[in-house]
Amino acid sequence: MEFLAPSGDGIYLDGTVGGGGHSRILLEECTSCRVLAVDRDPDALEAAKSTLTPFGNRVRFINARFDEALSSTDLSEPLAGVLLDLGVSSHQLDSDGRGFAFRTGVELDMRMDATRADGPTAADFLNSEPEEVLARIFHEYGEEPRSRALARAVVERRAETPFRTSDDLVAVLYRALSRSPKAKEKARIFQALRIAVNEELACLERGLTEFREALAPGARIVVISYHSLEDRLVKNAFREWSRSCICPPGMPVCVCRGEPLGSVLTRKTIRPSDVEVRRNPRARSARLRAWSKG
Repeated sequence: MEFLAPSGDGIYLDGTVGGGGHSRILLEECTSCRVLAVDRDPDALEAAKSTLTPFGNRVRFINARFDEALSSTDLSEPLAGVLLDLGVSSHQLDSDGRGFAFRTGVELDMRMDATRADGPTAADFLNSEPEEVLARIFHEYGEEPRSRALARAVVERRAETPFRTSDDLVAVLYRALSRSPKAKEKARIFQALRIAVNEELACLERGLTEFREALAPGARIVVISYHSLEDRLVKNAFREWSRSCICPPGMPVCVCRGEPLGSVLTRKTIRPSDVEVRRNPRARSARLRAWSKG
């Protein structure tokens, strides 16, 4: 809230409303503000509706990806601020039916919106994508040093038996590493698949640009990310928007915009305190960045 600085009666977009915790605090602190509560997960949206019921028509709920939110509503004024809390929620992680965790016997689904029957699951990705695509996903999204060996092991395994559960993927990881995988290694691979299934980085890149253009002057974007790929994308976007010149090196005269679009509010990423991590261990990897439009 310190970086978002809500005030007045403007519209704030909570692009990943989840259970509604952030929006509740915003609406309590700013008694005239309104919120567009956006989430691609219908279950999360139902939880948010329950949390935000006391605020009545100050909240509008939108079931969509955050990069599609603005095209899903007839917004008649600039946004007063945007908050994105990226990644999966605790509810999604704890629900075996959603397939985000590597607990024993969990179905490999990983779709943020599991109601989309046409969307590929994590199992679909493993059973159909070419070896080079899988290697790229494991390398770029999971930062896995043995990405090629793992992709090759996936292709060999699916030729015998299709992937269905978390056990299938962990077994292949064991084969590729020639040992039992550590928890962080399993987490990296599951993360990579989740990012690919939900097109998370592409959504973030598109959404950031759309929100920047929709912000009122002086309005702010606050982003909480949970891994280096998201954080790097946000950091680079905020840094580029804050430069007065983005011409290629060697240009004799500036031919670009000539002035910054706004300014970075967080020179360094903001991390949770030790107290917060003890209270909520899943906050340990959170990284917050904020930017203000000029």
